[in-house]
Amino acid sequence: MQQQIAVITLGIADLGRSRRFYTEGFGWKPVFENNEVIFYQMNGFALSTWQAAALERDMMRRGWSRPGPFALAHNVRERDDVLPTIERLAANGGHVMRAADEPPHGGLRGYVADPDAHAWEIAWNPAWAIDPNGYVTFRA
Repeated sequence: MQQQIAVITLGIADLGRSRRFYTEGFGWKPVFENNEVIFYQMNGFALSTWQAAALERDMMRRGWSRPGPFALAHNVRERDDVLPTIERLAANGGHVMRAADEPPHGGLRGYVADPDAHAWEIAWNPAWAIDPNGYVTFRA
């Protein structure tokens, strides 16, 4: 089976509040939106933010709890891009969970939660290449 992800969907409470975080915080542009869901074209997959009640109906599940211990990551090309990205996300509805610091393996990272408590790691890793299309290459 091909190793790929087509869409990651995040359940959210308020579409407008979430839209502000992703469009003004990250600077991403929606490729589709209606009154329940917004899709963002990423590098090789799509990210969607979907009203939680509508997502639960679609999945035929109810009573989801808030996000558990997982994180999405947004890697930046330069070390000096980490702090401004965290600050811009916080100014647009995000909550800083962990201030930027240097992890034991090197680089610089911090964590920001979106308005619905989905954790985003904002990171610069000198060992990982990011091509012009935003594809990250993992190098051990």
